[in-house]
Amino acid sequence: MKVGKITIIGAGNMGGAIVNGLLKSGYVEPASITIADPRKNVLEGFEAKGVNTFQDNLEAVKTADLVILAVKPYHIEKVIDQIKPALTLGKIIVSIAAGVSLGDLAKLIGNESIIFRVMPNTAISLQESMTCISGNGQSDAHLETVQSLFDQLGKTVVITEELMAAATVLASCGTAFALRYVRAAMQGGVEMGFGAEMAQFITAQTVKGAVQLIMNTGHHPEREIDKVTTPRGITITGINEMEHKGFSSSVIQGLIASFNKIERG
Repeated sequence: MKVGKITIIGAGNMGGAIVNGLLKSGYVEPASITIADPRKNVLEGFEAKGVNTFQDNLEAVKTADLVILAVKPYHIEKVIDQIKPALTLGKIIVSIAAGVSLGDLAKLIGNESIIFRVMPNTAISLQESMTCISGNGQSDAHLETVQSLFDQLGKTVVITEELMAAATVLASCGTAFALRYVRAAMQGGVEMGFGAEMAQFITAQTVKGAVQLIMNTGHHPEREIDKVTTPRGITITGINEMEHKGFSSSVIQGLIASFNKIERG
């Protein structure tokens, strides 16, 4: 079931990325999208793209079929209090606030409400997000609506809520972790003689190709690694040196540290 009118509360990095991804996808017309934010200067850019804009959250939600709460976790209660009079039964509410559970949302909005937790990443602006979805089980039709929407903006998986913290780390924080590798490889490229722009281009395309190998084949990474690690070769020498310095261990420890941060609040 295709959604009608969509309202995004919050025009920050993620809220703005969702709007841009929707516009790029052509899934809905700009006139069917509304974004609300107190900062008028931020909204002006979206107005120029044909999107409806409001500084008043309640007004922005009144005609929406689906509401996306793209606000920080510590703002979620205040925002829901503002818009609650317009959250009539039948509207789908989607929260991307990390660490705010479906139970917490239901207490604020109402147990009969249709609520989903969704965790995308900022590649959503390019329709390349990895988006994880968990709902409060209202109906398969509502889940299909939410998943269909985010399928236009990348790839989606439906998970149990207990995995949402892990999904936040792996899929959302993961963007920054992957980009930190890109930056490190660029720095190495510069030290070996490339200019910064060329090093960035080579690294980015190489990472893109490596990921596409996995996406297209479904192979375990080690299967593709084995193809380029010949005996006494330069690739295995580099990999072993990285592992001696704790490469894999550092990545895993970073993931777990971020996960523990969410779990402890």
